[in-house]
Amino acid sequence: MTDLAAASRETIQKGSQSFAAAAALFDPQTRADAEMLYAWCRHCDDVIDGQTLGHEREVLDHDEVEQRLVDLYARTRAALAGQPTDDPAFAAFREVARRKALPERYPIELIDGFAMDVSGRRYETIEDTLDYCWHVAGVVGVMMAIVMGVAPHDLETLRRAQDLGLAFQLTNIARDIIEDAENGRIYLPADWLARAGVPETAVAAPEHRAAIADLARRLVETAEPYYASARWGLRGLPFRSAWAVAAARGVYREIGVKVVARGAAAWDERVSTSTLEKLGLALGGGVMALRGATLDRWRDPPERPLLWSKI
Repeated sequence: MTDLAAASRETIQKGSQSFAAAAALFDPQTRADAEMLYAWCRHCDDVIDGQTLGHEREVLDHDEVEQRLVDLYARTRAALAGQPTDDPAFAAFREVARRKALPERYPIELIDGFAMDVSGRRYETIEDTLDYCWHVAGVVGVMMAIVMGVAPHDLETLRRAQDLGLAFQLTNIARDIIEDAENGRIYLPADWLARAGVPETAVAAPEHRAAIADLARRLVETAEPYYASARWGLRGLPFRSAWAVAAARGVYREIGVKVVARGAAAWDERVSTSTLEKLGLALGGGVMALRGATLDRWRDPPERPLLWSKI
């Protein structure tokens, strides 16, 4: 393992236990590439949020954040051009982007998502929220699919990868509604909030918790057809990659199920899955991947529903 790969693996183990558990199912080279891509994504997110691996938020003034955003665009384009860097996250990204011929569109659109947070964009409709989900997660699903060997022109498989990223982010938003609101970020559609009688300035207020639980349920329900669509992308992946993706799909979907089940108590403590649950979901993912490599591979997938899509 190279030093860059080792540093990236350390980052993923500290930054996302769910992703780290799923990544362990990849073949060695795919795992290293996925972890290097993840390390760059995590680094960019932390730079904008003033955090370290998603924790210990530093209060930054707007001008500082704007400058950090400009710097991310510049350093990402430099890495894509193959220019040298002494930053491990960008060096890892440069290596995997070169090896996988990663189209520039996708990493730049990820940073566009961070720009939405910097600008304080409001999300009026669920389509606006889905646009945000594309930029911060759907595009990551597409890049990960390319890392796993999907050709950039295989839009059918990449669209299914996009769908999984959208489902993941909708689940994340549902889980983190209160924490995000306390940090001044509202991703729930404004028209949903208005119909529920929840002021945008009071999303985190205890008296609105029942209404917020109902909106979280709607988010999780919105994610379901995207999870269903994503399953049909497994047939286009190598078996071990399909297993890893199916395991991650199971873990994130279960988080949404738990958020709905807890109702207004969903934010009393952070919703997660236990080690035993992850193991069971990983085994279930193996069965799903096996089906994708056998039964599903020899028949045409059902037509993708008329879901919101960016590709």
